[in-house]
Amino acid sequence: MQQHRRQPELVEGNLPVFVFPTELIFYADDQSSHKQVLTLYNPYEFALIFKGAVKPQCCVDIVIRHRDVRPCHYGIIDKFRLQVSEQSQRKALGKKEVISVLLPSTKEQQQKEEEDKRIKEHLAEAVFFEQTSFQQESRTASSGPSLLTVFLGIICIIALMLPTLGEAESLVPVYLHLSVNQKLVAAYVLGLVTMVILRT
Repeated sequence: MQQHRRQPELVEGNLPVFVFPTELIFYADDQSSHKQVLTLYNPYEFALIFKGAVKPQCCVDIVIRHRDVRPCHYGIIDKFRLQVSEQSQRKALGKKEVISVLLPSTKEQQQKEEEDKRIKEHLAEAVFFEQTSFQQESRTASSGPSLLTVFLGIICIIALMLPTLGEAESLVPVYLHLSVNQKLVAAYVLGLVTMVILRT
């Protein structure tokens, strides 16, 4: 007996809605921009409803026309809400808002975009120079190991060169003789100091 795979329950309003473009810009001086196409995609395994059925893994084109091109509407932002539901359930599964705006001229918009681009490039250059100068400064600051690290390394080397406790014939006073454990600690610290010096 074949078992039918049960489709997971879809939560209302949480389904991602895929649409392109995500914004519509109409230009008063460009009549070809007064009519634009919005494409709604259905990447899912089930049909969606948006003013008609959108088959699984298909798309549908929606024609949007700007009918009232007047200066009083320049710069006003409108929103198109695309609300989709599943064919069998009829409840709103997801929605997407597409922003639309009417601008007076394509030339003005192009000039604004070029100006924005120049500002971004200028800021990027400024950040780049700040970062490179900071990196050079940090390199000079950390060009070698610190005095404390070097001093600690020298102390460890001297400790390892001192005689071990129990050595009879030595010119070094007895209070400077170190135990095996003390020499092991000195060797361990010297290893750590060596790692720090090699990293800088």
